[in-house]
Amino acid sequence: MIYITRRERFSAAHKLYREDWSQEQNEAVFGNCSNPNWHGHNYELFVTVKGEIDPETGFLIDLKKMKSIILEHVISKLDHKNVNLDVDFMKGKKASTEVIAVEIFHVLKPYFDQENVQLHVVKLYETENNFVEYFGE
Repeated sequence: MIYITRRERFSAAHKLYREDWSQEQNEAVFGNCSNPNWHGHNYELFVTVKGEIDPETGFLIDLKKMKSIILEHVISKLDHKNVNLDVDFMKGKKASTEVIAVEIFHVLKPYFDQENVQLHVVKLYETENNFVEYFGE
C-alpha cells in the first residue's frame, strides 16, 4: 500500500451562523466568524489517496489526473466564492471547516474510485494553526 498527497489552495468567504438564532446568540457561539458581512480564508487542501503501484507505469495515480479531478470538482467551485451562497455541494450545510472537509471528501471519492485508488484523507487548513482531517469514517 502506498499513499500520495496533492496540495491545492483556494480563497473563499464564509460565515458561521444559524438563521434561527439572534445575532447576539450567533456572536456568543461563533464570535467574529458570525460577522454579517462575511469573512475569508486562504485555505490549503491536502488530498491523499492510497492503493497499489501500477507495475506498467510505476504510478499509484497519474498526478496530472489527480490534479485535474481536484481542480474540476472542488477548487473551481470554491476558489474566490462564498461558501454559504455559491458552492453547490455546501447548499443547506454549515460552512465550518469541518463540514467543508467532509463534503470535499464526498465529492472526490467517486472520482478516485473510478481511477481505482482509494481516497484516504482530506486535510483542510483554514489557517496555519487550524486544520481538520476527514478519513471518511
